Amino acid sequence: MHRIFRHDPGTFARVFHALDLPFPDPLEVEHLSVDLTEIEPIERRADTVLRIVTAESSFLLVVEAQNKKDDSRPCAWAYYLAFLHAKYAMPVVLVVVCRNRTTATWAEGPLSIGHATWPCVTLRPLVLGPHNVPAVTDVEAAVTDLPLAALSAITHATRPEIGAILEALSAALHLVGDHDDAQIYTELVELGLGRTRGARIWRNLMSIDLSFFRGETSQRLREEGREQGLEQGLERGIEQGRAHVLRILRRRGIEPSPAAEAKISACRDLDELDAWFDRAFDARTADDLFAS
Repeated sequence: MHRIFRHDPGTFARVFHALDLPFPDPLEVEHLSVDLTEIEPIERRADTVLRIVTAESSFLLVVEAQNKKDDSRPCAWAYYLAFLHAKYAMPVVLVVVCRNRTTATWAEGPLSIGHATWPCVTLRPLVLGPHNVPAVTDVEAAVTDLPLAALSAITHATRPEIGAILEALSAALHLVGDHDDAQIYTELVELGLGRTRGARIWRNLMSIDLSFFRGETSQRLREEGREQGLEQGLERGIEQGRAHVLRILRRRGIEPSPAAEAKISACRDLDELDAWFDRAFDARTADDLFAS
């Protein structure tokens, strides 16, 4: 979950803007060693450590990925903050990235360390999770900011809207094409989704070409067909739509009845194929596609 920040350190600024947090834009970002090991003998490693330089000041950003409540983490995080503050003599901000609301609620703290009567250290991490990271379901928005869209997918991995988020991101990556970042984000998202339902959806999306499903693409095919008479291109898009709906069902172990397969094969409406495509990921039977 933290590697998105490592690949594009500017992600933190865009996320913070989306959350209306008062951090200034970075002028310079530098990767620092994540090795926080002392000479003797305990090894401690943070997930990602960045030095952020703004027009006003500089600070360190520690990004930790957290999948569940772990009472050992506050002590480790306190160590990271104290060590880095002592070593670099600058403020340190701890960001914790979570995939579920329960973990995020715990990580937000405040997390106290010390005697219950007088805790000497209180941690207040800045937590990014499904409760505050925007759900990016618009293809244009995803194309504009791939890092935020990828973080949105990871933090909403267990949420009901994950299908729409991943479809938008997948379509955005297809539109970006062979750009180096496209492949990197494809792999980062798969790693960040872990073993969630979103990971299964993502693997299916990455195994097929979704570009013709997007509303803009469908509309462009229609316009080209009307204005230039390119009926062949429209027909090809319809054929691909039918084939992909059937393919998703069969990859999920659902064999359509002859009547259902005939209905899919006869469909010539791209909008209807688009709706069936969305439902194919959650359908229990092929007939579920046709439910209004």
